[in-house]
Amino acid sequence: MNEQMRSLSGIDRVIHEPGRLMITALLFAAEKADFLYLLHETGMNKGTLSSHLSRLEEAGYVGIEKTFRGKIPQTLLTLTATGRRAFEEYRGKMRDAL
Repeated sequence: MNEQMRSLSGIDRVIHEPGRLMITALLFAAEKADFLYLLHETGMNKGTLSSHLSRLEEAGYVGIEKTFRGKIPQTLLTLTATGRRAFEEYRGKMRDAL
């Protein structure tokens, strides 16, 4: 097995799924994002986005904070320190595979 393939064998499968990759990339670039922003940017429906966010939260990659803006509920999302490290490692492994 060549070195490029070997680097891909250890890739983070949680991040590698296209929907979760899109979410982590968006959150990596922003300090915080609300659910509606991610909904708009990813083009996912609410159920799919919620499912991906739950999986990322279970892995410890995303922090979810429920707040209110006035009387309107708002869900704020952040990439945790663990999530940032995992995303950086993922990017490095993908770069090495090229």
